Amino acid sequence: MQLIGMLDSPYVRRVAIALQFMGLRFTHDPLSVFRTFDEFRAINPVVKAPSLVCDDGVVLMDSTLILDYAAALAGPGRPLMPAALAERQHALRLIGLALAACEKSVQLVYEKNLRPEEKRHQPWTARVALQLQAAFDLLEAELERRPLRSDRGSIDLAGITLAVAWRFAREMTPEAVPPAGRARIAAFGAAAETLPEFQAAQYGSGTYAAAH
Repeated sequence: MQLIGMLDSPYVRRVAIALQFMGLRFTHDPLSVFRTFDEFRAINPVVKAPSLVCDDGVVLMDSTLILDYAAALAGPGRPLMPAALAERQHALRLIGLALAACEKSVQLVYEKNLRPEEKRHQPWTARVALQLQAAFDLLEAELERRPLRSDRGSIDLAGITLAVAWRFAREMTPEAVPPAGRARIAAFGAAAETLPEFQAAQYGSGTYAAAH
């Protein structure tokens, strides 16, 4: 399999890290949806990151759908989602909040970096920032109520998604998500970033290198 997209995307990085925990082998081509648009378009005309080129040549997109396929491919060896209904509900709650934080962070980045300053709409930006802050505040409350484990043998898809979302937001929109009041998220994210699977798919413009 081949994963297409930059590791400075929280969605691409989420997939790269989760695939490793599932024990699935893949290569990584860090194409940009901006700088290498035409090259990306030749693989997936929709130019959506992440894209996953399966072994049979079929191209999948959207991190959640890619990970659903990957889980079926990996089988029961290292499940990243709990089977028990109550545990699964909790994991989905965390994942939904973390993905919302990713979405709002990306919107702020696009608003700042792609839209001309004279066309930016401050009320819209303020609303998106408020949504972003709310997502992390709710995540902090969830971790206070029910801490997540960040060790290699216990971290699940909820933890992976949370850590990736936090790193992206702190890298790209630090003014919108100061660490004050979010100590549990910050500590969890820092611990997760030390794991080999995170280190192998470090945030930025590089290429995934298999963890040893």
